Order: sequence, then structure tokens, then C-alpha cells
Amino acid sequence: MKKIFSLSAIFAVGLTVSSCLGTLDTLPLNETDFTADTAYGSEEGNYIAGLTKVYTCFVNTSDLQVADTGSSEFIRAQWNINECSTDEAKSAMQQDSWVKDINENAWSVAENAATYATYARSMHGISYANEFLRQTSDDKLDSRGVADALKTKIHGFRNEARIIRAYFYWALIDTFGNVPKVTEETEVGATPPEQATRQELFDYVVTELKELMDSPDTPAARSNYPRVDKGSAAGLLVRMYINAEVYTGKAMWSEAKTTCEKIFGMGYGLCPEYSWLFCGDNGENPEAIKEMLMAVFYDADRYRGRWGGTTYLTSGAVSADSKALIGDSDSWSSIRTTNAFVTKHFNVTNVDPVTGTYDCEDDRGKLFYIKGRIGTITNISDFNQGWEVHKYSNVPHDQTPETCTKKRFGMCDFPLIRLADVYLMYAEACLRLGDTSPAIPYVNQVLDRAGVPTISSYDADWLLEERARELYWESLRRVDLIRFGKYTSGTYLWPYKGGSYDGQSIPEYRTIFAIPPSEMAANPKLTQNPGYTE
Repeated sequence: MKKIFSLSAIFAVGLTVSSCLGTLDTLPLNETDFTADTAYGSEEGNYIAGLTKVYTCFVNTSDLQVADTGSSEFIRAQWNINECSTDEAKSAMQQDSWVKDINENAWSVAENAATYATYARSMHGISYANEFLRQTSDDKLDSRGVADALKTKIHGFRNEARIIRAYFYWALIDTFGNVPKVTEETEVGATPPEQATRQELFDYVVTELKELMDSPDTPAARSNYPRVDKGSAAGLLVRMYINAEVYTGKAMWSEAKTTCEKIFGMGYGLCPEYSWLFCGDNGENPEAIKEMLMAVFYDADRYRGRWGGTTYLTSGAVSADSKALIGDSDSWSSIRTTNAFVTKHFNVTNVDPVTGTYDCEDDRGKLFYIKGRIGTITNISDFNQGWEVHKYSNVPHDQTPETCTKKRFGMCDFPLIRLADVYLMYAEACLRLGDTSPAIPYVNQVLDRAGVPTISSYDADWLLEERARELYWESLRRVDLIRFGKYTSGTYLWPYKGGSYDGQSIPEYRTIFAIPPSEMAANPKLTQNPGYTE
């Protein structure tokens, strides 16, 4: 069982969670509530509880005013916009507000659950981190009589909160571009926060991550799973650098390459079996953990983001006939991948939907399911069309579907950044810098694990396809397609792109989403993104 934080730890000092984020008001709200000093005091457990509130922003499914609370969870919402808007996934849940628009790249300024939840949950995570940092300054700790040994631990807690805040800022930068910049130094509740440019936010996050990597207070790499550490900061910094040209117009390939090389010396290693990375015990299996730089932890035996996260990626991906194969006791059959994706990237052959058998050389392509299904999605609302994806599983790596206990909720931790992704980002940086030779040994480690032939050279098209093979359904596809210039292009098409079954180009402004109109109404200092009209 995972031992990390108790979800029952309810911390008294936080921020209001409502549909309006304009003023970021703080609790307590009345004189009968606990004060911050009362809530924190001088005991370590209270500061752990405060940090818990920051971590649980990834998995919270309450507080937002949406029809389906499960869809308001950060991981589920971000996954939907980054996967269902691409060639990797489609949803059949046409009654949900976000589905048709995201499936068909047709979203507008109108609010939908996926984009709203991504924005709101990110802002909430930043707000909780800010409040934790306000309440753990040295002045505050001294005034409460916190012992020196505990102060040192709290300095580490603070750096964890800053890494999480940086991740949420990355999500906002990537998805919405220009958003408010709010830190622990921002005066709370005075006026709505100013909107910062994508460049300003990028610079802020990069500076934070570099400081966190160098800080002696940041937990050492591989010392803190599933909490964040120096490896998490380094992995997120690579992601910032690798997308720098998209975010700022200026490429930073050398910085990406150098930061990857620092990670190579941090003691991480590839898990020997690809499937173990997504098994129900990936958070306890040391072979899987050694590849994880940053992950969100889930545990079906305790309340962990029910209806979101890896519950969504297990139950949502399977039918009643197949749920037992991944140790699931529930099935929605709502999300699936397309025949075009499976055949293009994994070259499956001899597909027999009656027996469910097919041939695939790549071990990563053996996690699909076609028995009794129609591979090609001609009716996007038909739950029986499309390939099921059994990548995420509740079955422990050393058990079988027949012997494991079936779970209704997800047991698998969700990887945010893992070493194979770093290896492929390193390969990309080397390619852009004109010399792929340093990356070949790292790429070949990934290919060896997949059971496919190694390579001696590669180009951009191959690398984008390899990222699809290695990282499918890990909430990165939209980000990758944008960076490689394929997302809006009329030359790279997939079923339902732009609302056409055959696919068509989409407007360039759709590389980012509209800021939710409720936030525009709450904060008169915000300017809507280009291309979106009120």
C-alpha cells in the first residue's frame, strides 16, 4: 500500500474554490474558523497536511461547478484535451459538453468541462501552493516556535510546493498561453491579478526550476517518490526548453540537451518491461519507480481522484467483456483509439476481430484490444467502434488478471514525466542541433525494451512516430504535434480532424484554447486569446 499522505488530512488554511478565480480569496472566511497560526502551529504533521492540499490539486474532484465532478479532475481534463483532440484518442460520450468540440477540433470561446477544468484546477494548484509558501516563511515559522530541525524539513516541503506550482504553470502556458501570474508575493484579495505574457511566464518557470534543481533544500532525485524532487524539476525544465520555440519563438535546444545530460547522472533507469510502468502496482514496484521522474499517485483502496485519473483510463477504456483483463470491475467503453493510429504506428497485421488476435512486432503495440469490436470509427458515438487501449491496468506486475482482485477505481499511478520521454527529448534536441550520434544509444535502449530493431540514424518524422509509440495516451500527443508542426497542418491528417471524417487542416489559433469566459467575466484585466470572440 502507498504511504504518502492521508487524504483525510483536511487543512484549515487554503483558498476558496469556486467558479471565479479572479480575486483568489483566502480562507478562513469568518471569525469562528481556525487561523493560519492555529492550523499550522509547531507540529510537523500540520505542515504535512498543508502540503497535502497542494498535492491533492492533481486529483480533487470536488468544488467546481460542473455537471460531472469526475470530469473536473485535472489529470482527466488535461488528458482529454491533449489526447482526444489528436489522432490518439476519441470519446464516444457525445452528451458531455466537451466531447464533440474536442474530438473534432471545433471548440470555441464557449465554456466546456475539459478546458474549464484544466484552467481552474491549474489555478487552484498554484493558489494552494502560494498559500502554503506564505504560511511557511521563516518569519512565520519563527513566530510559531518551530524547531530548527523541523524548519529544515519545511524548507524541503516548500520546494516541493514550488515544483508542483511550476507544473501547473506549465499546463497553463501550454494550453492557454497568456494567463495571470500569481505568486506568494501577490497581495491576496486586493484586485484581480494581472495577465502575464507567455514569455514572462516561461521565464518565471524556467528560473524557478533552475533554482530548485540547485537548491540543497530540494529532495534529492529518486528520494521522494511519488512526491517531487530534483529529478522532477529537471524533467519539467527539459519540457519547458524542448517547447521553448512554441512558447516564446526562440528555440533552446542546447539548454534542453544539457539538462537531459544532468538527468542521466541522477540514477534513473528504464523499467525492464514496458507494461510494468502502467500496472496496478507501478507505485510500489522499484523497477517501475526508477523510470519515473514525476507521477500522480492513485490508490483504489483509498480515495484518490475517483472517476478521474487512471480510473478514467482503465474503466473508460474497456467494455464489459474485457474489463477483467485489466483487473477492473467497472467499464464505460467511452474512450478508444482509431484504427488509423494503430495501423500507422504499430503496423498491426492479421487482425481478427472474432478471436481478438493480431500480429505486432512492437511490445508496446500488444496492449490494444479488438475482440468483438469494429476497428474503424465511422460513427464516433458508437461505443463498439475503435480499438480499446489496455495500457493502464489494475493488475499488479507479478499477478495475472485471473488471480488479482478486481478494483472499481484506478490503482495505477499516472506518469507525468519518465525517463524514456527524457531520452526521446534528448534525441530531439540532438537532431535540432545537427548531431544525432550522442542520442542513438539512448534511443536504442527504448527500442530494445520494445522488442524492435535498433537504429543507426533517425529524422524528425521517425522521432515523432516513435514518441507516439512510446508515449501514447500519456497526455503529450497534442503538445508533440504542435511542436513538430503537424497539429494544424493540412498535410498531417487523422479521422475527424477539423470535423471531417477524412481530416482537414484547422486554424493556427487552435494551438491554444480560449480562456474560460467565466474567468474573463471575473477578471477585467484579462484579454482573450486571438481567434476567439466573445
